[in-house]
Amino acid sequence: MGEKLYHINLSKEDIQGAKYAILPGDPDRVPKIAAFFDNPQKIGQKREYVSYLGELCGEKVLCVSTGIGGPSAAICIEELAQLGVETFIRVGTSGGMQLKVNAGDVVVVTGAIRMEGTSKEYLPIEFPAVADLDVTCALRDAAKKLGYTYHTGVVQCKDSFYGQHAPQRMPVGYELENKWQAWIKGGCLASEMESAALFTVCATLGARAGAVMLCVWNQEREKAGLDQNEEHDTEKAIKTAIEALKILINEGK
Repeated sequence: MGEKLYHINLSKEDIQGAKYAILPGDPDRVPKIAAFFDNPQKIGQKREYVSYLGELCGEKVLCVSTGIGGPSAAICIEELAQLGVETFIRVGTSGGMQLKVNAGDVVVVTGAIRMEGTSKEYLPIEFPAVADLDVTCALRDAAKKLGYTYHTGVVQCKDSFYGQHAPQRMPVGYELENKWQAWIKGGCLASEMESAALFTVCATLGARAGAVMLCVWNQEREKAGLDQNEEHDTEKAIKTAIEALKILINEGK
C-alpha cells in the first residue's frame, strides 16, 4: 500500500484513480451521498474526514466530508489533489439572504465573497473566488432537469456562524452588520462557510470546483414577516450534485 496522507488517511491505492470528488461538510451526509454511487464502500475515517469510494457512469468517484469551515476544507482538497483528484463539487447548506431565496431552494454558486481567512493565505484578496464554468453549468443544468427551484449567483463565505446570527453582541458588530447589508444590496444569495476556500484552493492547484447549496432558512424573510419554514433535508442538493457529476463524466469521455 502507498503512503496515506496525514489528515484524510487515504492513499492513491485507496482511491483507485478517482478524479472526481463530492465534498459535504457533515460526515453524516457522506453515506447518504454515497448511496447514489454504484458499488459504494467506506474507505476511510479520520478526524472530520469520512471517505467513500464508488462509481458513476463507469468512473471511480469519491465522497469525502470536510468538516466545518475553510481550514479543514482546504486540507481535504489539498490532500485529495495530491492523490490525483481533479474535479470537486461541494454539497452544503446555507442561509438565504435575498427574499426570493426560500427554505428548500437550491443555490448553484457562481462565486463567493471572501469574508473568511483561509483563502487569504492562498491568493490576494483582489483575486475573485469563482467556480469553474463547466462545473457550474452542469450543476445548473442538473437542477433544471430535476425540476427544482434554483438560483445561481454569489454567496457570502464567513468563518463565524455566530458572527452572522448574533452580530450585535460582537465587539465588531458594527462592521458585520454594515457589510451584511452591503452583500444583500449587491445581490448576494446566501451565506455559508466553505466555498471561498474551495474556489481559491482549486484555482491555486489548477483543479475544477463548483458548489451547490440547500437553503435551510432565510433570516431576511423572517425579518420581513414573510412565510418562513426551515428545511434540513439535503436530498435536492445531493441529487443535483450527482446528476451534475454524471454530466461532467460523460462530457469527459
